[in-house]
Amino acid sequence: MDTVLIVEDSQPMQRTLQRLFEADSLQVKLASDGPSGLEFFRAQPPCAVVLDLKLPGMSGKELCREFKAMASAVPIVILSANSEVDDKVLLLELGADDYVTKPFSPKELLARVRRAMRRTTPRASMVSQVAVKPQSHEVLSLGDARVNFTSMEANRAGKAVTLTAQEFKLLKYLASCAGRVVSREELLNEVWGYQSYPSTRTVDNHILRLRQKLEPDPAEPRFLLTMHGAGYKLVLEA
Repeated sequence: MDTVLIVEDSQPMQRTLQRLFEADSLQVKLASDGPSGLEFFRAQPPCAVVLDLKLPGMSGKELCREFKAMASAVPIVILSANSEVDDKVLLLELGADDYVTKPFSPKELLARVRRAMRRTTPRASMVSQVAVKPQSHEVLSLGDARVNFTSMEANRAGKAVTLTAQEFKLLKYLASCAGRVVSREELLNEVWGYQSYPSTRTVDNHILRLRQKLEPDPAEPRFLLTMHGAGYKLVLEA
């Protein structure tokens, strides 16, 4: 049975969410503070996380960063009473998959969590089609750069390269669509999971950083190509 980890300090909200997800045949694990949520996650990563921002012991933003560092494929849906755009942008760049503002519709929250779970489940098998090694690890080769999606490690010319959780996620999606032009709007929806994003510059900035870290010449990219007026395309060498 798929498991959802709910990290929420309000007991009435815990009970509401537990009933909601269990009625949809999902197993629920409850954590009332940041440290216990981290402990649950380390012991057994769930299929999805519903994460409140204001938590005792550790903030939801810190927890989101820790979860994505440990298991980037696990979708995280944020609950917050704050509807500020800057907060949404920050959390989505940390790797959160969706953002729901309180008060919310239980049916909408369930639909968003289910959508995030469906979106992340097939992605690993899609990326494995472009893996350069027939092993359990998902490895992408871009010239002298190697990106291991399983261990979340990257190197170029034998030297370690640090990628953020969101950069791994973006590159993994592009790898699953290798050779196809992907629009900024599709990337925002599929990678950030947020359909009303304030600016497509976020995608451009992430692509720029990936080029700087992985391309032999970022000014003349060979792999992460801009298709003017259309979006981006990841090109793999034969």
